[in-house]
Amino acid sequence: MKKLIALLMILSVLFIFAACSDSSQSSSGQEKVKETSPAASAASTESASSADDPGNSGSTGDIDIDLTAMSGTMVYSEVLNMQQNPADYMNKTVKIRGTFNVTKTDTNTYFACLIKDATACCSSGIEFVTKDDLKYPLDYPKPQSEITVTGTFTTYMEGKNRYLQLKDAELSY
Repeated sequence: MKKLIALLMILSVLFIFAACSDSSQSSSGQEKVKETSPAASAASTESASSADDPGNSGSTGDIDIDLTAMSGTMVYSEVLNMQQNPADYMNKTVKIRGTFNVTKTDTNTYFACLIKDATACCSSGIEFVTKDDLKYPLDYPKPQSEITVTGTFTTYMEGKNRYLQLKDAELSY
């Protein structure tokens, strides 16, 4: 019985430390994360895409979901949510920052922005197609470079598989 009580006390202390470990984040930072979720109101999404954001230069429209304003864990979670619930994000303007990746097949070349989770053990990403007629490799950064992509979220089917894509994307690096 004493061992059980001691174990419960240790677990309680661990939960307290885990809950308090994120206390360095200000409440305004937490509000910004809420503003960039798909359920946010139109007024709050406008404030999330402020003109003083250096990654926002060159954008032609309002950004509905700004993943660049979120922590690595939140971005990774949001991208997973996009994969599981794509209808919630359809035709929304998404801004994402991550690592440039290129995949070539016999018939196609795919470009993607990959995001690693906070522990850097897992990655997820979104394919993008630029609105400009860019030529690879001349007009693209080197693979594994840091990039920011802003585009319209959509999905497409290839065979029996559904893929996420940012179409008409603007690429900056």
